[in-house]
Amino acid sequence: MARRPGAPAGYGEEFTFVSPLVKYLLFFFNMLFWVISMVMVAVGVYARLMKHAEAALACLAVDPAILLIVVGVLMFLLTFCGCIGSLRENICLLQTFSLCLTIVFLLQLAAGVLGFVFSDKARGKVSEIINNAIVHYRDDLDLQNLIDFGQKKFSCCGGISYRDWSQNMYFNCSEDNPSRERCSVPYSCCLPTPNQAVINTMCGQGMQALEYLEASKVIYTNGCIDKLVNWIHSNLFLLGGVALGLAIPQLVGILLSQILVNQIKDQIKLQFYNQQHRADPWY
Repeated sequence: MARRPGAPAGYGEEFTFVSPLVKYLLFFFNMLFWVISMVMVAVGVYARLMKHAEAALACLAVDPAILLIVVGVLMFLLTFCGCIGSLRENICLLQTFSLCLTIVFLLQLAAGVLGFVFSDKARGKVSEIINNAIVHYRDDLDLQNLIDFGQKKFSCCGGISYRDWSQNMYFNCSEDNPSRERCSVPYSCCLPTPNQAVINTMCGQGMQALEYLEASKVIYTNGCIDKLVNWIHSNLFLLGGVALGLAIPQLVGILLSQILVNQIKDQIKLQFYNQQHRADPWY
């Protein structure tokens, strides 16, 4: 049919501004993290039901299982908005998804900047967490295994020094302590013995009573806080890569959702224009 003179160029009824590539890329992107969120919730619920977390609560101020469940639920809701919003081309859900993802990204960025600026306070908080973990070393097997792994990994013992283990009621050096581990340190503090077939779990017996130089012949005497700080300084590129790996999916999600929102808005404008001029004999 002839077009009215001066009318804008039109599009066919089958034309759409919405790109299937952007739409389904965003859908499968959210679907992946939606599945991950369900796994996180399942692991958190399993961990919460299978064990008590009093020791973890005492040294971390929050139960890791509860934290995993909360993060998983929030991630589930966020990715649900992204999945349904992209599939149904719902602007409200897509903008909710984009806004929430932007807030999460900005919070992570702010936490990183604050941690760098207030590094002394961050170090003090890490020291507090390690000392609380030492106090509750025997109260939780998972916590005990985590501390042993850390001490062996970083070749360290205690927070500041090996004598920090006196904060634990079993390793305390006081005269009235009836424990057989009195004035000792965990076996994970001990220097490795080549070709050792059986681990000597009593190798740290009485080490706190020894002077620094004498004890250093048998155990690690340096604390884990300094070792951890040194490891962070020497692995800044690795940590930066991890941070970038967390940031890129978030930025991709924000970008795709905004592109799709703009395409949907253009499509709505096109449909409105077509409806207005459908009865026009010159259209």
